[in-house]
Amino acid sequence: MSSLPRPKVVFILSLFIFALMVLALGEYGARGETGVIPDNARAKGYGSGWECKRGYLKVEGACSAISVPANAYPASTSYGRGWQCKHGYKSAGEACVAIKIPPNAYLKPSGDSWRCERAYRKVDDTCTPVAVPPNGYLADSAYGLGWKCERGYRATGDICSEIKVPANGYLVDTTHGSGWKCERGFHAIDGECVVLKMPKNTHLDYSGNNWDCNKPYRKQRDKCTLF
Repeated sequence: MSSLPRPKVVFILSLFIFALMVLALGEYGARGETGVIPDNARAKGYGSGWECKRGYLKVEGACSAISVPANAYPASTSYGRGWQCKHGYKSAGEACVAIKIPPNAYLKPSGDSWRCERAYRKVDDTCTPVAVPPNGYLADSAYGLGWKCERGYRATGDICSEIKVPANGYLVDTTHGSGWKCERGFHAIDGECVVLKMPKNTHLDYSGNNWDCNKPYRKQRDKCTLF
């Protein structure tokens, strides 16, 4: 090495020292901060330190066996309580109890709760029949009222009220607003569809219920002017 130029020698020594540091850090990471991997643990697959094996929980620098209650199984994590309830059971303190499914209900695919069948809605811990009013129909959703109004009607409390559409108006499928919209060239005023008055040099906008100025005019209050 003495025959090599001095800068090259320094470079090679630096690489050697860096390699030793990497090896030392890797060994430290595998053993953890204490330098020793405790029983029932293993070096992490990535990063530094160690983790407990399945069925054990990290407690004060050691791996303690998890006490798995009946109808539960060890979780795939070394944190938390270390176990989860089986399908059809839910946690109650340190135990797993069977989920009580009321009449007209079924266990959800997740296995941790239940849902009412169609035509029933959840009220506390029971499933009660959905009372569909005249001009209404059953909804597929398990939430809300459990029913929707037919086209031309809207929910008002527990009934479906008819939507009154004015002349030159038409029904729109929305649960908000008036439930109707004015035809193109008309705009809504006090529940009626009134002919839209358009000043000079204007055209109907994208909605059809208002106007915009023709180019190169610009809107100034209720008319279009050149700037």
